[in-house]
Amino acid sequence: MLKKTLFTLQLLLTLLMCAFLLIPVGMSILAGLSVNYFRGPSAGLTFKWVIQVWQDYHDAILNSLYVGAATLVLVALLGVPAGYVLARWQSRFARWIEELLTLPIALPGLASALALISVYGGMRGFRESLAFIVVGHVIFTLPFMVRAVAAACADSRIKMMEEGAASLGASFLRRFMTVVLPNIRGEIVAAALIVVTLSLGEFNLTWMLHTPDTKTLPVGLTDAYASLRLEIGSAYTAVFFVLIVPLLIVMQMTAQRAKVRNSRGRT
Repeated sequence: MLKKTLFTLQLLLTLLMCAFLLIPVGMSILAGLSVNYFRGPSAGLTFKWVIQVWQDYHDAILNSLYVGAATLVLVALLGVPAGYVLARWQSRFARWIEELLTLPIALPGLASALALISVYGGMRGFRESLAFIVVGHVIFTLPFMVRAVAAACADSRIKMMEEGAASLGASFLRRFMTVVLPNIRGEIVAAALIVVTLSLGEFNLTWMLHTPDTKTLPVGLTDAYASLRLEIGSAYTAVFFVLIVPLLIVMQMTAQRAKVRNSRGRT
């Protein structure tokens, strides 16, 4: 009886927290679909503001998708091998490198952006390109991939399977591709979910690194709320969720399936 009561209380608390977070978002989206924010839904619903957002900010939306995709690819190419090496390298230097990689998380985004600008700001072509923002996002999100992969590769079962494959004559590349990667796929996808989410929603770092031609979703959203009608800013929020939520759901489902397959393969 006590367990059931505690479970009910925990469930109610969770639902209240979800409502506390989601109701304001829902109200903002509804405002973006209303003819007049101050009159609310009673004034009627319209897609006029959403259409205007797409017309005015479609470049920022596409830029954000490009940056998020490029960041994910680079973080995966760099973070997966780095995490594996740090897990296998039994040295104090490996721990120091791992701690250094986490510094961008501890530092404010503005500080990281200023550091990049001070070093590479003189390279005009690079400074004014989306690649400059991608570099900042890679530095910021790389620790999440490295930590996830390093923790997964430290699993003793993966070490045993890798040693077994080595005893059968499998080369390092073959062991890594056919033994290690399939067994940490769930962790990689879960880290990729974090990377994409952080990249698409990152504002502080992007705000300092962007130019008028390289605005992204969060920067455009700030501009919309600061300088335009509230309905347009709210419609921008609706567009943001329409683009991001399905992507996150698909990646979350993929991560869950990968974890299930990994758990079955290890048992």
